[in-house]
Amino acid sequence: MFYTYVLYSYIFERIYIGQTNNLNLRLFEHNSGECKSTKHYIPWELVFYETYLTRGEAMKREKELKSHKGRDYIREKLNGRVRQLPD
Repeated sequence: MFYTYVLYSYIFERIYIGQTNNLNLRLFEHNSGECKSTKHYIPWELVFYETYLTRGEAMKREKELKSHKGRDYIREKLNGRVRQLPD
C-alpha cells in the first residue's frame, strides 16, 4: 500500500505534500528533522491522506496535488480544519 499525504504546520501555516509506503514512519521522519525540506517547520500534523496500490499512482497523485488545482482541492477538502493554506 502506498500513500499520498498532506502535512500542515500550524505554527508556520505551511503545507507539505508527499508520498510514501509507510505513513507513520514518514511522519516521524518529518517531525524529527530528518527531512531537509521540512525540518525548519516542525511540528507537522497529518491532515489528509489517500491510499494507492502502486507507487506510480501515489506519485501521480502527489504531482496533481502540488498543482494549483490540487491545492484548491486540498483547501476544499480541509475546509475549516486549518487556519489557512498558503498558495
